[in-house]
Amino acid sequence: MAKRPLDKTDIAILAALYKDARMNNKDIAELVGLAPSTCLERIKKLQSEQVIKGAQLNVDFQALGGNIQVMISIRLSDHSRPTIDTFQKQLALLPEVISLYHMGGENDFLLHASLGDTEHLRDFVFNAITARKEVNHVETALIYDQINGTVLPKV
Repeated sequence: MAKRPLDKTDIAILAALYKDARMNNKDIAELVGLAPSTCLERIKKLQSEQVIKGAQLNVDFQALGGNIQVMISIRLSDHSRPTIDTFQKQLALLPEVISLYHMGGENDFLLHASLGDTEHLRDFVFNAITARKEVNHVETALIYDQINGTVLPKV
């Protein structure tokens, strides 16, 4: 099903929510020049059309004991749809996993994880990743800092 084109008001609403998903409807309505009831209807429509897919909570993982974050590049030896789907679903359920990206290019997946220490990282890589028969190659890179963008990308 083709998505309807978004107008300037829809994009302004999305930009406001992208910057701060906690912004209340009254403030969004004022910012985009709509009545609060009209703005709320627009937001609900954007949600029902799956343009707004949800909201994310930005957590300080150190407060939870996650002293290190890593990006792990993973290359598989089997690229069948069942293998990819199973791998993706199983890894996404692990508590260390923040996000998992299925990639094109040299590596098949890029996994963002939060772990307590280097021993936890080592055990996670060995037990959750390299122990899997479909995994061919793994590279780990430590993350020193992370900043999320607050401006809605223009495409």
